[in-house]
Amino acid sequence: MRYRGALDGFENKVDPASFDPVAYSRKRYESAPLRMTFKARTRKDAEAWQRRFRAKLVELMGGLPDRGPAPHAELLEKREFPGYIREKFVFESRPGVGVLGYLLTPKSTGPHAAMVCVPGHGRGVDDIVGIDEKGRDRTDKAGYQHDFAIQAVEHGMAAVAIEPMAFGCRRDAAAKNKGLGQSSCQPAAGAALLLGETMIAWRVFDVMRTIDWIETRPDLDSKRVGCMGISGGGTCTLFSAALDPRIQVAFVSGYLNTFRDSIMSLSHCMDNYVPGILNWAEQYDVAALIAPRALFAESGERDPIFPVAASRESFERVKKAYEVFGAGDQVQHEVFPGEHLFWGKRGLPFAAAKLGVKT
Repeated sequence: MRYRGALDGFENKVDPASFDPVAYSRKRYESAPLRMTFKARTRKDAEAWQRRFRAKLVELMGGLPDRGPAPHAELLEKREFPGYIREKFVFESRPGVGVLGYLLTPKSTGPHAAMVCVPGHGRGVDDIVGIDEKGRDRTDKAGYQHDFAIQAVEHGMAAVAIEPMAFGCRRDAAAKNKGLGQSSCQPAAGAALLLGETMIAWRVFDVMRTIDWIETRPDLDSKRVGCMGISGGGTCTLFSAALDPRIQVAFVSGYLNTFRDSIMSLSHCMDNYVPGILNWAEQYDVAALIAPRALFAESGERDPIFPVAASRESFERVKKAYEVFGAGDQVQHEVFPGEHLFWGKRGLPFAAAKLGVKT
């Protein structure tokens, strides 16, 4: 028999559960205060709750700096594809912090609704704009993210795809030496925590600065801005939309869940965590900050890291909050027959419609 540890053969003398840290964590969850969880029954009370909880959430995330003037972007490359034009650009979101982005613009007449697209864990932004592991163009929408920025532009929206901090070209030298799929999340997210901040806040701020830049572009309609992403990009989308009211529609793929059943119970990257948040709220409360603006969530029924039962549970809580706002038609959830991947069958048409895109 395989040796499993020092308690082998002593199972009848100890309580195995008392040695299980995840079981202990979940037991602790049962008494988590959730002091600011959504309980409002009227729209007036719901709006007051949003003001209070939004301020608390920013505090828990470590704060957000003043944005200042819109960033100036430098164009690196401009290329034409059959259905869209792709620009590669860079800007500083804060002093000394560079951001890489791709703007995919439909060839139709603008100004265009703009969808900020944030990838999840993997190679970074290249993996959602049709660039393969060797830097070449591809047309097969490979990988679990299925080039969803290209799919967004195919649905009539301009896609502003940005490189999240700790992925792609925004990594440290040690991570780059280990290959394209190695992120810098662990040292960088750990550093944020040591500074009393969070990687979520750092990435949300990049989204905010991207929207500041969108507002300088006459070919983009800054009144019709959305945000979408899968997995870690879904995390960034949810928190960004919760905190930035300029985002009119959020499309969250492979993330909406409960903290209890996902990052508290399963192995996840350090970039997911907000210290102390369970003293105040659950993930569905963060999502309720988006109401009454449009929100679409999708979940794979076999997603191993964001269990679908908890996604359904979380959505029901979010929907009830939307109904208090009189906006039940502004929130939808699709469970699709797949694992942890981008689907988009209903989500992309929903997002396009909410941004006033005629398809």
